[in-house]
Amino acid sequence: MLSVAGFGAAALLALSACGPSDSDSSAGSSAPSASGDKKLSGTVTVFAAASLKESFTALGKKFEKAHPGTHVTFNFGGSDSLAAGITGGAPADVFAAASPKTMKTVTGAGAASGSPATFVRNRLEIATLPGNPDKVASLKDLTSSDLKVVLCDKAVPCGAAAQKALSAGKLTLTPVSYEQDVKSALTKVELKEADAAVVYRTDVKAAGEKVEGVDFPESADAVNDYPIALLKDAPNSAAAKAFIALVRSADGQKVLTGAGFLKP
Repeated sequence: MLSVAGFGAAALLALSACGPSDSDSSAGSSAPSASGDKKLSGTVTVFAAASLKESFTALGKKFEKAHPGTHVTFNFGGSDSLAAGITGGAPADVFAAASPKTMKTVTGAGAASGSPATFVRNRLEIATLPGNPDKVASLKDLTSSDLKVVLCDKAVPCGAAAQKALSAGKLTLTPVSYEQDVKSALTKVELKEADAAVVYRTDVKAAGEKVEGVDFPESADAVNDYPIALLKDAPNSAAAKAFIALVRSADGQKVLTGAGFLKP
């Protein structure tokens, strides 16, 4: 009987010892990852102002590298037309505008989720032909009838900013054409279809040796704030939030300021 009792006690101890171990193993298999975050995947669709093309393209590659399984697609263009597309139902996750006014078109329609955040600012510059053969030194010089000058359409942020700068200088300018976005205006100079254009300094920098930039003091009166927002009906809101976080992070700001943007 002592032998049987001893065997029973030993068996009870063995069961007691293995019980908690099995329980811990089961809990561990169902526990969330250390980060507590779901793995991001899928496509993030970003509608962004044309002037953000180079820097956002670089940030998109950074994002995809940091989050394997994701893909960032962009629709670059004039902020006003992008805003119209969003309010018209175009599927998108993020909107980055070149002015608060165009962002207000989206927020006013209830198409944004939460409040937009300003992430950079931008300033105007005159883009001339390489070497500045017409010796453009000021905004006033662009009023010469001998020059073919291009402006952005007044409805888009770069055009509205140009009008502010002209008003600050009490100047009147009749361009040979109004373009739908800043890249289109710059292209006219790159192709030598125009002698000069009023664009953003970031676009002049991105063009490299294709154009030459000329600063002018009136640009200080027409600095644009760039807001970014998560869209209310974002198909991939989790990845969209992560992309916005990258744009506003130290790494994102480094890319943007390197492209010539100003800190907010």
